[in-house]
Amino acid sequence: MKTFLLKPSGKDYIWGGTRLKRQFYKELPLQPLAETWECSVHPDGPSFAASGEMKGRTLAEVLAVHPEYLGTSPSVRNGGLHILVKLIDAKDNLSVQVHPDDAYASANEGGQEGKTEMWFVVDAEPGAKLVFGLNRMMTAEHLRGCLERGTLESCLHWVPVRKNDVFFIPAGTIHAIGSGVLIAEIQQSSNLTYRLYDYGRLGKDGRPRQLHVDKALDVADLSGSQHPRQPMRVLRYRRGFAEESLCKCPYFQVERCLLKGEGVVLPPQPESYRVMLCLEGAGCLYEGDTPLHFHKGDTLFIPANADDLELSGGAELLIVRG
Repeated sequence: MKTFLLKPSGKDYIWGGTRLKRQFYKELPLQPLAETWECSVHPDGPSFAASGEMKGRTLAEVLAVHPEYLGTSPSVRNGGLHILVKLIDAKDNLSVQVHPDDAYASANEGGQEGKTEMWFVVDAEPGAKLVFGLNRMMTAEHLRGCLERGTLESCLHWVPVRKNDVFFIPAGTIHAIGSGVLIAEIQQSSNLTYRLYDYGRLGKDGRPRQLHVDKALDVADLSGSQHPRQPMRVLRYRRGFAEESLCKCPYFQVERCLLKGEGVVLPPQPESYRVMLCLEGAGCLYEGDTPLHFHKGDTLFIPANADDLELSGGAELLIVRG
């Protein structure tokens, strides 16, 4: 079997909670557990093969030995794994932040990638909100003045959040996940975050957390015209399986799939690897006659050259392609 389970790295950021341990069975020695980096070759948080012939090796090491796992399309064949898949538990508000695009990151951050991302809301407490852009057009000088006066929160565009919502966050968008939201994040393989505002909080060292105001203002969209639009959600049904497209952009494609049956065939995808994240339920993936069982919270890496695949069980899945 070429397909294998992944084991994540974790992050104990101060705003995190306990739901990734309680609801998704993440056995990581961190408190709080704010994020799990489910599929990652980024050195700040690598994921590891949790089954298969290279069990215990980092995903980057697996792909170095098996570059054919990435696929035949030019974007993956020439550039490797450009995505990062996370689970994020926001017990408290995240900082207000912005990410650079590829051009700015390449020129100012040693050739790194920028960061465009997508959020799928796995769960949200009643009244939960998030920040998506500004509520009016502003200049960099005006926004800097609001930061100095402590009035930035009145300039932010706060959006209600509900379970199963989708938010596409292009690089340059001012944003923040609000308290009570649990999301699956699919993003470029980048850890570049410019923190604009952090509610005056202190870090674990008792000092205010670092801000990156100058860089944030360099890259932020201050037009006030960014408004989230939910994608058209059309479920396509076949026996035992339903799927809908959540996002398609130059960096990744994401589909939500509902599995309820046996012998559901996953057609070959030689052009790209697939990452499958189980959000609810459980199932079994067969590659030939070999089974691989998965449960809520598990992430599978399906190589582009995997043999014929079949799914059985009852589960909600996100499937990500490069």
